[in-house]
Amino acid sequence: MGDLNGRTMVMSGGSRGIGLETALAFARRGGNVALLAKTDQPHPQLPGTIHTAVDATREAGGNAIGVLGDVRSEEDVARLVKTAVTEFGGIDIVVNNASAIHTAGTLDTPTKKFALMHEVNIRGTWLLTSAALPRLRESRGSIMTLSPPLNLAPHWLGIHPAYTTSKYGMTLLTLGWAAEFAADGISSYCLWPETLIDTAAVRNVVGGADQARSPQIMADAAMAVLDLLPEHKNGRAFIDADVLRASRLTDLSQYGGDAPAKDIVVD
Repeated sequence: MGDLNGRTMVMSGGSRGIGLETALAFARRGGNVALLAKTDQPHPQLPGTIHTAVDATREAGGNAIGVLGDVRSEEDVARLVKTAVTEFGGIDIVVNNASAIHTAGTLDTPTKKFALMHEVNIRGTWLLTSAALPRLRESRGSIMTLSPPLNLAPHWLGIHPAYTTSKYGMTLLTLGWAAEFAADGISSYCLWPETLIDTAAVRNVVGGADQARSPQIMADAAMAVLDLLPEHKNGRAFIDADVLRASRLTDLSQYGGDAPAKDIVVD
């Protein structure tokens, strides 16, 4: 992996979990990071704020700025993009990381939860990417969305339809941009974990953190995909473990939780 000096990542979320680990990995290679997050004060169940994330990213070796805001707000997203361009001169990669999760069936999903997931996951992905696209055209940059490959198997469709459709919506947008902007040199792709990832959301909503892998596996996979040529990633939906295995990292035990590998929960 080469250095990323002068290259800028704009990310939704990033106060904790996969987003923070990805920001740190980008910073360790010398990149600039601009984060949009709404956690201003510490929360007992959600460690980390936008301020601690910016501090950690700077300590990792990169330049970092944080914009306090909500990815559902057009004004907040525009402010993030403007701040990134003012501070760093452009945008090279957009990471659609922010996501709302409620893994319940239809009768156990209030309309308010349904609306939140679709507003954060689909609307937020649309707002951030569309706001950054003019700059991505200039840099011939990348769009990376943390969403799954499209899988119409009844198990995944039926287990939590509201959440599933919100995540598939993110994927469809990303694959659509891959086709729409390929001629502009923009590569657009998705990245998703093979297993549960040990994040605050998983601990609070799903449980089973001992059967999950570390967020570092997603960060390492994100950096590996970033290094691929555009024609090798545009329009694809990657799985983190597959990416690392293709990079000749066959032993993934360093990312495992307390459970044996056979007990890690497939996502």
